[in-house]
Amino acid sequence: MSTTTTVAPLTIQDAEALVTAARSAAEAAGVAVAVSVVDAGGHLLAFRRDDRAVLITGETSTRKAFTALQLDTPTADLVDAVQPGGLFHTLPTALDRPLLFIAGGVPLHRGGRLIGAIGVGGGAPEQDHGFASAAAADSLV
Repeated sequence: MSTTTTVAPLTIQDAEALVTAARSAAEAAGVAVAVSVVDAGGHLLAFRRDDRAVLITGETSTRKAFTALQLDTPTADLVDAVQPGGLFHTLPTALDRPLLFIAGGVPLHRGGRLIGAIGVGGGAPEQDHGFASAAAADSLV
């Protein structure tokens, strides 16, 4: 008799906690950011645009979350691959338009399964990635 382990999907409550945690980490560093969270199907669950951030960061953070979800790879691991002389310079997306390398998107896992992604935009790429990673570590069990 085999048993199947059920993994709880990403909920709106999870997404709101992730947004709050990422914004708190960014505010502690004195950075204004926009944050978005998508579920495993790529559906936007939560989004927060900071009015002090450049307007484009809202779209950018959403794209970061989608990119992280599609790649199922932390974008920090791709830095060497997308630098000039690296393996590639753009990342293809399901939206049929390439994106330039974007740091700050972090896939979210629960029980070893991909359940979504968080994207942060507004700071330097390594800061955005750090804010997203901190939120994922603090908000998901």
